[in-house]
Amino acid sequence: MLTNDMASVKEAVDLPTQMTSCHTAIVEGYIIEGHVPAADIKRLLIERPDIAGLAVPQMPIGSPGMEMGPRKDDFIVFTFKKSGEIGVFNEYIFNSAPIASHQH
Repeated sequence: MLTNDMASVKEAVDLPTQMTSCHTAIVEGYIIEGHVPAADIKRLLIERPDIAGLAVPQMPIGSPGMEMGPRKDDFIVFTFKKSGEIGVFNEYIFNSAPIASHQH
């Protein structure tokens, strides 16, 4: 489905609201939301966990496609299921303080 109406795409794939970002793709049946690093998508396709997809909510600076010079903000690649369950797939820590991860 090619469209500029991203809200309808996110609704059509039942993307959890807290996982929304700017881009949505379907890769081999998995939903990829936001600036998810290619290495994480490759790992997802090798491991094939029982999840709906991966998301990098919002648009963290330093994530793929969001480079802004030397600045890199910490970010988490989340897993999510259609049931609403959320987990952590990977963490990118560029600053000294760890990210507070929340699993539901």
